[in-house]
Formats: sequence, structure tokens, C-alpha cells
Amino acid sequence: MLGLISGVKVYLALGNTDMRKSINGLSILVESQFDLDPFSGHLFVFSNRRKSIMKILYWDRNGFCLWQKRLEKERFQWPERSEDVMMIEERELRWLMEGLELKQDKAHKRLSYSIIY
Repeated sequence: MLGLISGVKVYLALGNTDMRKSINGLSILVESQFDLDPFSGHLFVFSNRRKSIMKILYWDRNGFCLWQKRLEKERFQWPERSEDVMMIEERELRWLMEGLELKQDKAHKRLSYSIIY
């Protein structure tokens, strides 16, 4: 699943989400609570209160996909923020899935250049 198509964004739902919610409940959350389009093809990532389950919801051409990871012993390093949702990079999602924090002090920062004529 990772190795995203260019232009696909990753939105992390902060706080906790009731993991009994499936496709319908999560897509309603994306639209009503976060004011985002669940049909956009972007990834919407949720976690439970214990930070042991992660669900990723996304629209794929003609239907929703729901991916889940459940940790048996460890916990996800879910960020604590005041806002409801935050946009993260694909590599940060991979770090989160591996048990790392979103912000890695030693990670290379993204550079952005422009052409000067």
C-alpha cells in the first residue's frame, strides 16, 4: 500500500477513534468532522484510545478500501495535538507504523528548489 501515487496526501486523525467504526462511519467522520472529501483518494488514518490499532481509509477508483494494523504488544507513537487532523508525509506514516515518532531529529529534511532564469 505504501509507495503512494504522486499527489496523494496522508491525513492523521488526532485523538482517538472508535475502532468499531467501519467504512461508512469513518467516511462520515472524514466529511463531517474534518471537512475533507473521503472520495479524494487521499489516506485517512485513525487510531484507538490505547494506540494499538490503526485503520487507514481511502477511495480507490470505484470503492472504499479499509486497511487495519493491530499491534499485539507495542503502541503507536500517536501525536498529541489540539487540532482534529494533521497532514503528514508518507515517510512519517511509515515511521508511525514502525513504532517511531513522527518527527525524527536525525531525518533528512525535504528541500525545495526553484529554477532561476
